[in-house]
Amino acid sequence: MTQGAVLAAVSLIVPDYDSGIVFYCGALGFRLTEDIDQGRKRWVTVEPPGGGARLVLAQADGPVQQAAIGAQGGGRVWLFLRTDDFDRDHQAMLRAGVVFEERPRDEAYGRVAVWRDPFGNRWDLIGPPHASG
Repeated sequence: MTQGAVLAAVSLIVPDYDSGIVFYCGALGFRLTEDIDQGRKRWVTVEPPGGGARLVLAQADGPVQQAAIGAQGGGRVWLFLRTDDFDRDHQAMLRAGVVFEERPRDEAYGRVAVWRDPFGNRWDLIGPPHASG
């Protein structure tokens, strides 16, 4: 492995490309970085507002992939969205209709709350540690 290697993207199975784009780019404000027609399929990538690893939105093809929608993490939180302002982004996500499974909590690594995308994937929203008063 070269020292310059970085994790560039993670594939996320979605019911269809357009519903993935609508949620990630519309509700969450991700940037559509690529949408390339490849004939039978499309190469679609989205990137969080602050940059970082991209999501490759992969339209489910067949029953096995359909069954994997929302289950790629085996029921665990498996995707992590880091923010520099937890309260700002938590409120914006609530306004956009994002469903949080819990109230924000403080951990040693920062302020965190678990949420689900409309496809069933569990995520953490993670911000800097909450300032104690």
